[in-house]
Amino acid sequence: MNIELLDIPKINDIRGNIAVIEKDLLPFSIKRVYYLFDVPSSARRGGHAHKEQFELLIPLSGSFDVVLNNGNETKKVTLNKPDKGLLIKSNTWRELDNFSSGAVCLVISSGEFLEEDYIRDIEEFKAFLASNRK
Repeated sequence: MNIELLDIPKINDIRGNIAVIEKDLLPFSIKRVYYLFDVPSSARRGGHAHKEQFELLIPLSGSFDVVLNNGNETKKVTLNKPDKGLLIKSNTWRELDNFSSGAVCLVISSGEFLEEDYIRDIEEFKAFLASNRK
């Protein structure tokens, strides 16, 4: 699976913890940052893969599941700690679901929005992978 669970360095303080993301943590330069919030618990987000972009997903608040597929296997990762981030590399299908009340998902991306980088159909994704393996 083309993913990695990253420990985000944190500074413990009795007044509240601080998590720090600096250039050495990520294997890419940050080009875009966005976040998902007020997602109904029954909703699904994602439902795509990127041909080139990498993304780091961080649960700033609450929890949610990330269902990943590399064309051969499926894996579910539950994110629920703001000092743990899920690095999703290119050519990995992702769907986010099971959002808790108040969940906020921060996404740090290696690229700006580019529709041509998205694969939004799972069968097209599998065909894309097969054509790149030849």
